[in-house]
Amino acid sequence: MADFPGIWMTESESMAYRVVPKAACSTIGQIMYFTDHGRFFDGDIHDATSGIHKWALEPSQPVIRATIEARRSFAFSAVRNPYARILSAFLDKICGIQRSGSRYRPDMAEKIRRAYGIETEGAFDQIAAFRRFLLLVRDTIRWKKPFWPDIHWAPQANHIATLVRGGGRLDHVFHTEAFNAGMQVVLDRAPIRHAVDLATIPRFNESEGVGPKRAHPVSAYFDDLGHFMMRDTYRRDFRLFRYDIDDPDSPAPRGEIDLAEVHERLARPDP
Repeated sequence: MADFPGIWMTESESMAYRVVPKAACSTIGQIMYFTDHGRFFDGDIHDATSGIHKWALEPSQPVIRATIEARRSFAFSAVRNPYARILSAFLDKICGIQRSGSRYRPDMAEKIRRAYGIETEGAFDQIAAFRRFLLLVRDTIRWKKPFWPDIHWAPQANHIATLVRGGGRLDHVFHTEAFNAGMQVVLDRAPIRHAVDLATIPRFNESEGVGPKRAHPVSAYFDDLGHFMMRDTYRRDFRLFRYDIDDPDSPAPRGEIDLAEVHERLARPDP
């Protein structure tokens, strides 16, 4: 039987979402919850264990599997510019103090501090720390060392590929840089119970305020080596989702996502 990690699905089975961390997943999850219940989840949607199906919840797995395989739900995902996404992951997960009052994955934080010299205490140099973090990202993704890549910086194509290789089919993938337009397609095509006004709902950025604000333009964080590592590590994300690989300060995509290409390329291993 196929597994479908990272899938959230409404209880009504109206829509199934392949979660991509650091790409508006909190807001998307809350919208899904609202379409079934007419209200938002009280708290971080990542903590919800009822009112929405999640692959991480064992009782939800047979329901999700049957619905995805039969293609009964409108299946979609959302992606974000890789430059902005990796910076967000760094500022939130590496620099920030989480809601628990501790570092994100404290065992990992101490290991990377020792191995990569990534210092984030006090008035630290964001650019220097981030460039060392990029080395860690490259090592975890390419060689799975010193540990497997964290979901917050694993390539977006890798996340979405689990649905495709499991036999699922995406009906829509949109850019978070045009969130309202992309999410409206989902709301228009899925048989929802409660309408959502995207122009007025809040944005549920659960990581807001967790880490420091970005202190420089995006391009300032990426020297020549940084550009090389981004091209090497996230080449499929840039290519499939039409983001500008040459200009970190240009967040908008350069074209529309070709779903046929996404399915064709993600059905096979990354070369």
